[in-house]
Amino acid sequence: MSTQAVTAQALADTLRLVLQTTALEVLDESAAHAGHAGANGTGSGTHFRVRIASPQFTGRSRVAQHRLVYDALRDFMDQGLHALAIEVL
Repeated sequence: MSTQAVTAQALADTLRLVLQTTALEVLDESAAHAGHAGANGTGSGTHFRVRIASPQFTGRSRVAQHRLVYDALRDFMDQGLHALAIEVL
């Protein structure tokens, strides 16, 4: 299990390593979700948007592409990442 803080940079580093991304943008949108389910009261670390391209997505369905992203970030979900919007480029 990862002990990294749940940050946009940590998510990006993990996605780059695991999925060998060719394009990647990770946005922390937690502040916009203050008071919503899963918010931790700090305004960061719970709600993210990922815009991503990877050669590992080639020939896979959208569901399979998203599963690869979720699998790569599983440890962060166990640490409090509550919501993840994925945009495959």
